[in-house]
Amino acid sequence: MIRIKSAPALAALPSAWHLSADGWCPQAKKMVSPNFNARPEAVDISLLVIHNISLPMGQFGGAQIVDLFQNRLDCDSDASFASLRDVKVSSHFLIRRDGTLLQFVSVLERAWHAGLSQFEGRSGCNDFSIGIELEGSDTSAFASAQYLSLTRLTQVLLAAFPIRHIVGHSDIAPGRKTDPGPCFDWFWYRQAIRRASAGVPPGA
Repeated sequence: MIRIKSAPALAALPSAWHLSADGWCPQAKKMVSPNFNARPEAVDISLLVIHNISLPMGQFGGAQIVDLFQNRLDCDSDASFASLRDVKVSSHFLIRRDGTLLQFVSVLERAWHAGLSQFEGRSGCNDFSIGIELEGSDTSAFASAQYLSLTRLTQVLLAAFPIRHIVGHSDIAPGRKTDPGPCFDWFWYRQAIRRASAGVPPGA
């Protein structure tokens, strides 16, 4: 988990990504999911949740993640998909192994990524969070290109919203979820955010 004391400056980005007024990132491939709804009125978007996903588990580069988020997954195509039948889920963003950024839901809307969840005594984390999926698994190291895209996207989101914490899915659903898993390098990510901006003080 990362606690944020102040937001980084977008000027630190080598080539600034940004959000449009409707909550979409023009630098992302727009892959609209029907699985979203409105956030509660006047809610602060204060939490960033990091996930991992691969379909089938440990296999990368296929269309199945997009199909899942767009309710088009053929659940008969792999035995491991049986539990996903009729499941309606989404995330705001997906970062592929090569660093490509996909966006499924406007960050102004509530994506369905956290499920049954709680953070600091507050339940229903979808209400006040943004979800980022990394294509990967608990047993595979993530690619350098993914960390770079994640860092750039994080800066954009920190500049746009009063995000105070960055957590893993396992932090808000302990015992139920394990992602982003032990292979996610929180230290590298934390250091990358610091290096990218003088706005985050040491020890954050």
